[in-house]
Amino acid sequence: MLTVVKVGGGLAREAGDGALRALCTRIAEAGTRHRLLVVPGGAHFADTVREHDRRFGLRPRTAHRMAILAMEQFGWALTDLIPGAARCADPGSVREGAVSVLLPAALLAELDPLPESWGVTSDSIAAWVAGTAGAERLVLVKPVAGLYRTWPPAGEPIARLTVDELAALRLAGVDEHLPAALRGAGVETWVIGGREPARLAELLDEGRTAGTQVTATA
Repeated sequence: MLTVVKVGGGLAREAGDGALRALCTRIAEAGTRHRLLVVPGGAHFADTVREHDRRFGLRPRTAHRMAILAMEQFGWALTDLIPGAARCADPGSVREGAVSVLLPAALLAELDPLPESWGVTSDSIAAWVAGTAGAERLVLVKPVAGLYRTWPPAGEPIARLTVDELAALRLAGVDEHLPAALRGAGVETWVIGGREPARLAELLDEGRTAGTQVTATA
């Protein structure tokens, strides 16, 4: 089965680089056993786009395209950080036995059905990619351990909720368009923490782990 793994840019914003490097090493190891397509977040590059948008009042399409290019830049970095990874521009060209990292700019310049707003981030883009690629699972890897009812996070994350519940709760930590994107993609979805890379391996190998599972129905 194909799994799309979105590596959140927030992991690159943390002090030091240990968490991101450890996650990337674990992704490479898992890629020898599973078909993995990594979708990059925007990281500091997207923060720069947001700041320019605030300062200069960019057109929504301009900011959207610049944010996608931010993902592209982080994708180049992830390809270096994930041992043996290969860049790809087509979700249908995922290699066997090694990790593919999507550089999304060309794909989304040609086929981008998503709204051009900050309500769409790499979360929704990863969901759309998963649907387009025919993936069976989407994993959103975040700096926090899952989705929480309160923010800042406290206690344990929500273990399971439906797409409709996700839409109704409007939880922090994911973008507001994600419920609609997940309905369109129709994939099993998890939100897990990247600070504990073993959780990704556990999910891929055993089908479950600590974090938040988002399902189509209750």
